[in-house]
Amino acid sequence: MEKHRAIEMLAALTQESRLDAFRLLARADENGIPAGEIADRLGVIQNTMSGNLAILARSGLVTGRRDGRSVRYSLDPEGVRAFIAFLIEDCCGGRPELCDLSPPPRALPIDRQWAAGRVFNVLFLCTGNSARSIIAEAIMNHDDGARFRAFSAGSRPDGKVSPDAIAVLAKLGYPTAELRSKSWQEFARPDAPRMDFVFTVCDAAAREPCPIWPGQPMTAHWGVPDPKAVTDSAAARRLAHADAFRMLERRIGIFTSLPFQALERSALKRRLDEIGTTDDHPAQPA
Repeated sequence: MEKHRAIEMLAALTQESRLDAFRLLARADENGIPAGEIADRLGVIQNTMSGNLAILARSGLVTGRRDGRSVRYSLDPEGVRAFIAFLIEDCCGGRPELCDLSPPPRALPIDRQWAAGRVFNVLFLCTGNSARSIIAEAIMNHDDGARFRAFSAGSRPDGKVSPDAIAVLAKLGYPTAELRSKSWQEFARPDAPRMDFVFTVCDAAAREPCPIWPGQPMTAHWGVPDPKAVTDSAAARRLAHADAFRMLERRIGIFTSLPFQALERSALKRRLDEIGTTDDHPAQPA
């Protein structure tokens, strides 16, 4: 890569909303995100965001393609790789393979923070924030509130909590008065509680590009079948919600029992991902 091209890429990233858009696209899959949705997620006027995305595209960091009446943007992997290669080609006397450029541990010298008794914030995400994420929030705050503070939210919140979820929680003695269905954008604001962990508990939310969380928390997918999809009977719905409770209770129990003080960040991430593959067997009707 020629120097003037690298300077153009660096210049493209010096403006805050362009940097935020680049990082948002870096987290998206190869399908990218429409320009209007990027503007909405970042809280930027659409015309302004379109201009910023055009600058990123001209620099070679992202690409845009027409998708109906919109332009859908995605990261340009070749351009980004070439840019990074240019920046580090002289590392270690021209041997970049010898340089350790792995990300430093961010807000997680978790061993020291754990030893100091810090309370860690955990966000559970689902599309509707009506059942699974609500149940997970209630479980963690009730069972492990001394070390973890749980929240829940949805990408497209229903605006109300599932009555069956409330019934299951209340029957088991879990407080429900403070539970509400809300947007995940509440937790992407600068004044929101800074999350340490973010877990998606439904497949739809896992596929959606999340907001840029302040603090860059650790993430994992803990998919649980949707109990609201069961419509056979009231008894079947209650059983499905009870199954969701049991699956989440087990996974949360595994998570809160991890030896946080002994795990490096990469090892902790592997353990979080493994929890999402825990083999859960639905309960059988009595």
